Amino acid sequence: MFTGIVQAVGHVARLEPRGGDLRLHIEAGGLDLDDVRPGDSIAVSGVCLTAVALAGRGFAADVSNETLALTTLGGLRPGDPVNLEKALRLADRLGGHLVSGHVDGLGKVVAIAPDARSQRWTFELPAALARYVAAKGSVCIDGTSLTVNEVDGTRFGVNLIPHTLAHTAFQARRVGDAVNIEVDLIARYVERLLVGGQTEGGLDRAFLERHGFA
Repeated sequence: MFTGIVQAVGHVARLEPRGGDLRLHIEAGGLDLDDVRPGDSIAVSGVCLTAVALAGRGFAADVSNETLALTTLGGLRPGDPVNLEKALRLADRLGGHLVSGHVDGLGKVVAIAPDARSQRWTFELPAALARYVAAKGSVCIDGTSLTVNEVDGTRFGVNLIPHTLAHTAFQARRVGDAVNIEVDLIARYVERLLVGGQTEGGLDRAFLERHGFA
C-alpha cells in the first residue's frame, strides 16, 4: 500500500527488453534507498513495481506486457521523469489516502489553467471509471493523491499547488498527455455492496441510503 505522497522524482535510466517484456531501470533521484531490499515495492508513477535489483542510486523492476499495455509505463523513454514512493509502513503518517498501486485505467490531461499561485488541471477518464470520482473525494493520478474539485461527466478538475508542481513529474506534463488513474478504494467497495441492491451480509440499499452511504 501507498499514500499517494510522492517522495521523489526519478528518471528512466534505460529500458531493457527481456524475454518478450521489459526490465525498467530507474535513477531514483532523491529517494532514500538505504532501507530498500530486492523484493520491496516501489510505486513508479502510481504503478506498484517490485524492485528486483539495486545499483548505486537506482533500482530495476520487471514490467509485464499487461502493465505496459494498460499504464503509461509502456510509453516511457530514457530520461522521462517518474513519481516515486516507497511502500507504506504501519508507523508512517497517512498524508494522502490509501493507494494500492493498481492502476484502474488511463486518463488524459485536457486543460491546464493558472489559478493564483496554483494551477487548475482538468482530466478526462473512461466512462467506466467516471462513476467512482466524486467532488471533494480523492483520486490518485500518476501516483499523486489529489482532491477532486468538481466533476462534469467524464471530466474532473483538481488544483495543483506550487509544492506539488515543484516536487512531482507534473511539471513535465502537457495537455494531451496520458496519466495513470487509480480511483478511491472505498468507492469500489461501496459499489460492490450495492450490486444487486443487497449485500451478502443482508444490508440492503435502503439501509445504506438512510445512513448516508448510497
